Amino acid sequence: MTTPRSGSGNPGELVTIVLNGEVRSVGAGLTVAGLLRSLELHPGMVVVERNRAILPREALQATPVEEGDRIELVHFVGGG
Repeated sequence: MTTPRSGSGNPGELVTIVLNGEVRSVGAGLTVAGLLRSLELHPGMVVVERNRAILPREALQATPVEEGDRIELVHFVGGG
């Protein structure tokens, strides 16, 4: 089993984050945009808060998911 840690993004390497209040291990080297893709979420339908700061949509692709990050995802729901 691989020990969760941050690092170079080697295959099989994991980092531990808190996603919407739940501890999760995700692949090292993942960006926030990649995290959203892995969760099958469209970036235009969620607001991402990383470590208590709202991320602008244009920053999702370049922002790495790092060991210990606290990420909250708020989904937009349509209806009437």
